[in-house]
Amino acid sequence: MRKIYKILFNVSMALVILSTLALVAYGLTFGVDFRGGSVTELTFIERPTNDDLIKVLQLSQIGIVKDASITPVGSKDFIIKTDELSEKDHQALLAAINKAFPLSGMSEKQFDSVGPLIGNELKQKSLTAIIVVLLAISIYIAFVFRKLGGALSPWIMGVAAIIALIHDLIIPMGVFAWLGHYRGVEISAVFVAALLTILGYSISDSVVVFDRVRENLIKGGSREPFEEIVHRSIKQTLVRSINTNITTLLALVAIFFFGGESVRYFSLALIIGIVMGAFSSISVASPLLIWWSRRRTQAKI
Repeated sequence: MRKIYKILFNVSMALVILSTLALVAYGLTFGVDFRGGSVTELTFIERPTNDDLIKVLQLSQIGIVKDASITPVGSKDFIIKTDELSEKDHQALLAAINKAFPLSGMSEKQFDSVGPLIGNELKQKSLTAIIVVLLAISIYIAFVFRKLGGALSPWIMGVAAIIALIHDLIIPMGVFAWLGHYRGVEISAVFVAALLTILGYSISDSVVVFDRVRENLIKGGSREPFEEIVHRSIKQTLVRSINTNITTLLALVAIFFFGGESVRYFSLALIIGIVMGAFSSISVASPLLIWWSRRRTQAKI
């Protein structure tokens, strides 16, 4: 195996280890979607300061809003996250803020409330969705590349792709564990949508490389070492992968900076995942193919 692939593989494994340590040490900070609670988004003509709003909530007669999480959004809005509010407490919260800031021109943009049972169900379904997608991808790759059985088992290709996908999931999760611990960033259902999107982009890069490996094998590649075939296949697909990912990243960077608070961390998760997806097709999936091919050759000998 060429030295560059060993270096890239070691870099990937280092990133996975760091991300895993962050997940173990900090864990993911689950938002209202998963743990249950209420989210109130308010907009103001003349927005009060964050500290003033915190004082109002702490002095209110509504016990569960005293430890509320308050996030400024843009120049006019606040998002207030609390434990699940009854309609009575919800109206009392609005009345308390209106009373404290009568000239602020406050209005409610959104109110959502999720019970803890629904949050737990969503958590379980999210995990199930990710596992089902991983299994479906493995079966799909094994079916598509089934005619390569003489050169390389299609199931090995499927396993290599799954390991690369797990790499692409762990790293964004590790980053968000760190952000949750130090910046208070919470995981919502939107983050799960980002993870599923990452799986799609990542497997696309790996399949493109695998398909070129198949073409080169069919064209008589059996006369040269398998690792050279993989290396040539990567070079042939590299420009295409770079161009595709850069155009996607340009749109995501624009969304991150200009799309607003509600989609900022969704776009950040996609940015990290898509970069890692392009990287893992070269640094994880391809080296694993070479390693397994070498083991299979040695076993035949």
